[in-house]
Amino acid sequence: MIDLSIVIVSFNARVDLERCLDSLRSSPLSVSHEIVVVDNQSSDGSADAAAKRAGVRVIRLNENAGFARATNVGIRASSGENLLLLNSDTLVPAGAIDRLLAELRRDPDVAIVGPRLIDASGRPELSYGRTLGPFNELRQKIRRRRPALVDRLTRRRHSPDWVSGACLLVRRADAEAVGLLDERFFMYAEDVDFCAAIKARGRRIVFTPDAEIVHLRGRSVAAAPAATQAAYRRSQVAFYEKHRPCWVPLLKLYLKLRGQV
Repeated sequence: MIDLSIVIVSFNARVDLERCLDSLRSSPLSVSHEIVVVDNQSSDGSADAAAKRAGVRVIRLNENAGFARATNVGIRASSGENLLLLNSDTLVPAGAIDRLLAELRRDPDVAIVGPRLIDASGRPELSYGRTLGPFNELRQKIRRRRPALVDRLTRRRHSPDWVSGACLLVRRADAEAVGLLDERFFMYAEDVDFCAAIKARGRRIVFTPDAEIVHLRGRSVAAAPAATQAAYRRSQVAFYEKHRPCWVPLLKLYLKLRGQV
């Protein structure tokens, strides 16, 4: 068994995907690994561009299956002892993945490790937090509006409820123990749900600032803001139905009043 499988889901993000793959190629890992790209029926040549790169295996789906289902396809087709779920809109600096693996291997009770995510300007993203709930979501939103606070919070190691699926390292054994990602989440909240399932088994989640990944977030929102907003709300409702059922009527009323249902 190889040490690591890197699973990247792509959907009409050819330029970002090529940059991501180039960053992986220019920053060789010190462990045995494979790169699996799962393409959600892109129409921009993403799959063909990825297939031309040495060491990259491309799985072409005949539909846009969403992030969770496509990720599961990639996981099942891979063989690494550990799995790195990586967004196509990320850039991987030299040594970042090795540092994530070192963090994971430091403590056998840790199942998932997430890095510090920064944008192209070096500004950090609040890429971890407490599980979704009305008060935690409000808290997260307020914190994200304070850049100095986000910078300070992301410079310390934490054991949160979840870390972002934009770059998430997990032991295969833990991923398989919870049945991989829940495919009812087409886009958004699947990472929070995945971490919740693993944490429920008594396993730990770790956020580490020792590894930084560049996340060029917001591309899908800019390209299709209404569609991405609708996808977020569907996943939010699905998460509450699964984990916070008592809040579902109020959430749906709130969304109805805002014209988002």
